[in-house]
Amino acid sequence: MKLTEIATTGNWETLQNASADADVNRAYTSDLLSDVMAHAHDSDILITIQAHNNTVAVASLAGVQAIVICNDRPVPGDMLASAQKENIALFRTKANQFETSCMVGKMLEV
Repeated sequence: MKLTEIATTGNWETLQNASADADVNRAYTSDLLSDVMAHAHDSDILITIQAHNNTVAVASLAGVQAIVICNDRPVPGDMLASAQKENIALFRTKANQFETSCMVGKMLEV
């Protein structure tokens, strides 16, 4: 699925657009950044409540295409700037991680 499709289908606020042509194949849900580094893959969407600069750094290392911040957490300006620099889409939702994971899973069903 293309990132643009996910951006328009998801029940979330788009904070940072990224490459519209980016393919997203899976999602990974975790708040432990070392876990994300070890298990997330290229073309994943990261679903988390970790709204800080290190989340973007880890997403970049893992090749993650987008980050969804759950529970309507505030996103600091430096995180947004890092996402722009790394060309990683950044979304925010009022939903919790379970609800968001289920929604993304349904979007990615083939």
